[in-house]
Amino acid sequence: MTTVHANGVALGIESFGDDGAPLVLLAGGTTMLSWPDALCERLAAGGRRAVRYDLRDSGESTTTDPGAPAYTLRDLAADAAALVDVLGGGPAHLAGIGVGGMVAQVAALDLPGSFSALTLVGTRAVAPGPPDDDLPDHDRAATTRLFALPMPDWADREAVAEFAAAGAEILGDDPAAARAVAARVWDRTPGTAPPVQTANQMGMVFSALDCAPRWRERLPGIGVPTLVVHGRHDRFFPLGNGEALAREIPGARLLVLEEAATAIPDAAVDEVAAAMLALG
Repeated sequence: MTTVHANGVALGIESFGDDGAPLVLLAGGTTMLSWPDALCERLAAGGRRAVRYDLRDSGESTTTDPGAPAYTLRDLAADAAALVDVLGGGPAHLAGIGVGGMVAQVAALDLPGSFSALTLVGTRAVAPGPPDDDLPDHDRAATTRLFALPMPDWADREAVAEFAAAGAEILGDDPAAARAVAARVWDRTPGTAPPVQTANQMGMVFSALDCAPRWRERLPGIGVPTLVVHGRHDRFFPLGNGEALAREIPGARLLVLEEAATAIPDAAVDEVAAAMLALG
């Protein structure tokens, strides 16, 4: 892992594959570790340079005040385009997972010359908060249980890992995998203050982020090949959100992971990687 400077901020990155290969830029959801190691390695084996990176206020990237971010969704989109320039592999295939998928949509719309393809995983076309009337909201029973979990002692690595495992069980993901990832995230989080930890473990910074203006109505203007990947059992952003993205982006392919929820499970890595490699 290393840190590069782009768009006036420091961004933590990790590269897989040949530096001279076509670039696949992976925008993390909470941190870069939202993207499984095995998927990055599979993309590299397929002849791509896969670079996963931390959004601001997570991992190795610039962290200031996650509770009151002094930047917007469009600043994060500009970070992605600037990172392509710094890495020298553009235009790049941009992939975003969760809130990183929102960043990726806006980046492809606002800065189209930087990107050659788009992959959107487990995301939706509206900002955090209430969805449009035609889009399914978070599963109420699951989110009620999720937000009822008591916050852990953020200074206790094992407590944080167990908290993540409990959340994964509620959302239908693998608790053991979530526990392992949360421990790795804890190890690379710059501090144990609750706002910093929730930004890294839960991505809660996005609830305070300025995401205006809307971008959903602009989706028909995306002009690059697009893959939409969504878990059949996603309780956080239910499948209808991915279906809407695939309908509204011209020519987009929808890949439904039949056994998945919010995370990309190990069993789906080969299928997702093959679909991304086929895109370009």
